[in-house]
Amino acid sequence: MTTTTATTATKEAAATTGWSREQIARRAAQDIPAGAYVNLGIGLPTRVGDLIPAGREVFLHSENGILHLGPRPPAGAENPDLINASKQPVTLRAGAAIFDSALSFAVMRGGHLDLAILGAYEVAANGDLANWTRGDPGTPPAVGGAMELAYGAREVWVLMEHTTRDGRPRLLRRCSLPLTARGVVGRIYTDLAVLRVTSAGLHVEAMAEGMTLARLQALTEAPLLA
Repeated sequence: MTTTTATTATKEAAATTGWSREQIARRAAQDIPAGAYVNLGIGLPTRVGDLIPAGREVFLHSENGILHLGPRPPAGAENPDLINASKQPVTLRAGAAIFDSALSFAVMRGGHLDLAILGAYEVAANGDLANWTRGDPGTPPAVGGAMELAYGAREVWVLMEHTTRDGRPRLLRRCSLPLTARGVVGRIYTDLAVLRVTSAGLHVEAMAEGMTLARLQALTEAPLLA
């Protein structure tokens, strides 16, 4: 996509009311099946824990060593010793467990998680994931547990903005940034659409109000399927 095309597509998309970050997280939360063991990555994915439908039991895991997290506590009720991997205050549900990092990473590497919900800088058409560095000079990379989660979880979903701030696509034919893992992403939730990774391209499952497939494709380098 040329700079001119990207700018035009961005202006056209401005007429579309994209989903807020909370709406992105809510859509993902609604799709988590009951009884699933789920890790929420840092950033936007942590919001998912506050939006899981009432009455649906989901076992949330945090890589700093907690299983069965609850939502964020009310203001003033925070416990500074009880935080998630993003250093945000959390609560515990009945039956929750706290353990050391060695056991937490064994959970991640051992195939015990049904789902990892992660942020990303880029995702490729075949499900390649790039989320640990943007390659900015002077900015230290932060791998964390992303690689263990990407390969250890049975399924990986990504929550992200559809384009960069200057309108360049982040859903690409091939990632330009260093990869976290190859071919692992199964579903993508952005502010403009929900997409499923298939062998033929990205299948569009839902779009924000006012968005069309043609306009979405103009903002997406990877091929889209209706």
